[in-house]
Amino acid sequence: MMNNFKFQNKTSIRFGKDRLEAELHDAIAQFGNNVLLVFGSGSIKKSGLYDRVMSLLSDMNVVELSEVSPNPKISSVRKGQTLVKNNDIDVILAVGGGSVIDAAKVIASSKFYDADPWELVVDSAKRQTIEQLPLVDILTLSATGTEMNTGSVISNPDTHQKLGTYGPKTPAVSFLDPQLTYSVSKWQTAAGSIDIFSHLTEQYFDNGANDVTSGIMEGLYRAVIKNAPIALAEPDNYDARATLMWAATMSLNGLTSVGNQNGWTVHPIEHELSAYYDITHGVGLGIMTPRWMKHALSDETLPRFAQFGRQVWGLTGTDKEVAQLAIQETFNWIKSLEVPTTLPEVGIIDDTYFQNMAESAVMVGHLNHEAYVTLQAADVVHLFEEAMTDHDFSK
Repeated sequence: MMNNFKFQNKTSIRFGKDRLEAELHDAIAQFGNNVLLVFGSGSIKKSGLYDRVMSLLSDMNVVELSEVSPNPKISSVRKGQTLVKNNDIDVILAVGGGSVIDAAKVIASSKFYDADPWELVVDSAKRQTIEQLPLVDILTLSATGTEMNTGSVISNPDTHQKLGTYGPKTPAVSFLDPQLTYSVSKWQTAAGSIDIFSHLTEQYFDNGANDVTSGIMEGLYRAVIKNAPIALAEPDNYDARATLMWAATMSLNGLTSVGNQNGWTVHPIEHELSAYYDITHGVGLGIMTPRWMKHALSDETLPRFAQFGRQVWGLTGTDKEVAQLAIQETFNWIKSLEVPTTLPEVGIIDDTYFQNMAESAVMVGHLNHEAYVTLQAADVVHLFEEAMTDHDFSK
């Protein structure tokens, strides 16, 4: 049965080749003349994108915030808060992947907040009560879907926390040019593709699942599974890059969660790994997802896993055979992208923090009462232990 729901998304998507020269200036100018440009480690300068952007904004007052890192840190948000306040910023332009855009969203809220912006991460409800600067973004990595949603994930290394926070607005305008992802490394292409796959999984395995959104997600799953290997083998294959880019956006713009009941599971677990070890988010998701699937498979969940196997992986057989093989196919696909599939491969060689991470994941993610399959801390510790070695997931 479909639950009651409300759906609205106001982001203006500008998808396709070479739209910046014709549209970027006016997309920003509608909000004002004082711009905060947020970007990462400097790859946009090497690619020439920085010069393109700056030439288009030559008549505006542009202030820069660079060095936003993967798993964006609260320190970048704090620097951005100072800049938006001191320079009376009207609009933020974020150029980069999910980390850059996530940080920019919280910075956009922080202009209207006079205390530490970490409080806006810890308490999303507080963010909903204050204004948020308009945000324009130029996406350079297909992964998080942040270009068309209200969410951000921010890390605080001092407290070993990596938390999601939600603002009152989605980005105002998002430029999605698949050509800008040609230079993305194999590692980040693979990690981004796994991230998309995981976003779908968190929403597909839900007690409020319905035929409409299930069908949408199954199509998105198939598109990602097919095109990720193509993008790895042919980095400048426009169709593959375009498919991954739009699939990432569609997988987390709110449409695929319509009618859902349950909270997410693997993301809160992986956020603990990233908070303690600063590993690549998508890679961590790839390690933990098959382990969660194996744990979640039961007589009660068997029909859903069987549907997943038939509609996503094209498998045939009994429900039990298809469900088990679907988990193995998931693991095989992740491994085929040439990323680590165990925790030791990403530098986690012992169980020092397993209990702490498990307890935090359960508490922050409400895994013991809101998840599709509820988990206690001991269950999460077991998943970490399972992730120390490879397994046969077909049994």
